[in-house]
Amino acid sequence: MAANKIIRTATVAMSLNILLKGQLRYLNQFFDVLAVSGYDADLETVKNREGVSIVSVTMKRSIAPFQDLISLYRLYKLFKKERPTIVHSITPKAGLLSMVAAKYANVPVRIHTFTGLVFPAKKGLFQKLLILMDKVLCWHATHIIPEGAGVKQDLLDYKITKKPLEVIANGNVNGIDTTFFNSNTISEQQQQNLRNELGIDSSDFVFVFIGRLVADKGINELVRAFLSLEIPNCKLLLVGPYETEDPLQPKTLKAIQQNDSILSVGFQHDVRPYLVISDCLVFPSYREGFPNVVMQAGAMGLPSIVTDINGSNEIIIEGFNGTIVPSKNVTALLRAMIRIKEDETWRNQLQSNARSSIISRYEQELVWEALLIKYKEFLKVQ
Repeated sequence: MAANKIIRTATVAMSLNILLKGQLRYLNQFFDVLAVSGYDADLETVKNREGVSIVSVTMKRSIAPFQDLISLYRLYKLFKKERPTIVHSITPKAGLLSMVAAKYANVPVRIHTFTGLVFPAKKGLFQKLLILMDKVLCWHATHIIPEGAGVKQDLLDYKITKKPLEVIANGNVNGIDTTFFNSNTISEQQQQNLRNELGIDSSDFVFVFIGRLVADKGINELVRAFLSLEIPNCKLLLVGPYETEDPLQPKTLKAIQQNDSILSVGFQHDVRPYLVISDCLVFPSYREGFPNVVMQAGAMGLPSIVTDINGSNEIIIEGFNGTIVPSKNVTALLRAMIRIKEDETWRNQLQSNARSSIISRYEQELVWEALLIKYKEFLKVQ
């Protein structure tokens, strides 16, 4: 008997490549998996690494009615041709188009996973439009999976759907590869070479941020807090690209450029070396779905200072593997940074729990196995 066919969709291939790394290969052991997104090198990577078939359907991330209708029709034709048992989407536009197309193509199981929600941070007519789009998505889906408890609560608070909402395992779309994210994978020599390259002394305490250097990630507040530390031998390591949308304040950019204790190294394909030479992750973002970097830092043995937002406040348990502060609050962020630097006993306690707290809840295969069980449950209901 032929295996059930699953089509996994995302707006851009990078989401399939990065967010679902390894998952499609795992699922392909049990189903015939087809990956669908816009075409680029990432989609080829998915094909070669995961061993699955691919189909290119271009989808615009922004609202583009004419192009969206074309994408919708192409998805409908694809689903009618392939006759999958399950269509499972991630990312907003792919979710909306895939769920609508799959319903009218008579796909029996239509699943969308909500990651970070956009509409809670918007206002006015644009927010209402985004909410309407998500409601339409949910109406056409048979099953809705929120990435974490915070996303689930937002969906309930905004009355997006009346369908059951169940988080897979302990949250996150793919879990974390704790064999790869392990401090033992980076040699002492590699660590010393990187410290030398960046001008970090053995006596320096290093706060690290990993992500896009934009206002929404709390970088303005982070730099202000760091400049107010007044503690010697501290470095702030910023790992990530600048972006023109949601840019940093001019005074923040000036401080990053002129302060020798702030080290900005741009985007890095492998963040492990930067985590392993650091002492604490600081992640003061305004909103997230379920941030991978907080799990990655924990798996590398780092305690974290995070803001009280979706995902971050699920991964970090206050006083156990990190500490949680209000978002957009420079004073609270500064206090947390001072304490984690000065209170060595407390810091060591957080650090000792960091890795085990990730392994026990977010190990990748736990998430994959939970998703497989859920697929089988959904198929039995049909």
